[in-house]
Amino acid sequence: MNTKAEQTKSVNALDIGKLVLAGLVLAAGIFAYSWFGSDSSIPQSVLMLGVLAALIVALAIGAFTAPGRRVRAFLGESQFELRKVVWPTRDETLKTTGIIMVVVVILSLLLGLIDLILKSVVLDWLLKLGS
Repeated sequence: MNTKAEQTKSVNALDIGKLVLAGLVLAAGIFAYSWFGSDSSIPQSVLMLGVLAALIVALAIGAFTAPGRRVRAFLGESQFELRKVVWPTRDETLKTTGIIMVVVVILSLLLGLIDLILKSVVLDWLLKLGS
């Protein structure tokens, strides 16, 4: 567990301006897609490339802000931690899957049997006693 105290980091005005600019670029890309989407002379693939370009530019602008640097650091640490994961082998995966399937079948049969017993108790015994 990380024992460092989490510090609140304020975002300065320049970073806020960059984030607003990134949002405006993305909104402009989406607006252009919807505006020119009704015009049948522009292919749909070109419109999608425009939105993708706007998204990439917006992400690039946002990456150079303090929150963007924190996200990049987080992604780098996550990638480092993923290298530490020991993934199961194919044989272990198949055995575990088989065990889970057997347990599911056994539990479904058990629950079906309990349902059948409760149905017979309620319908045959309890309802006949009341009449």
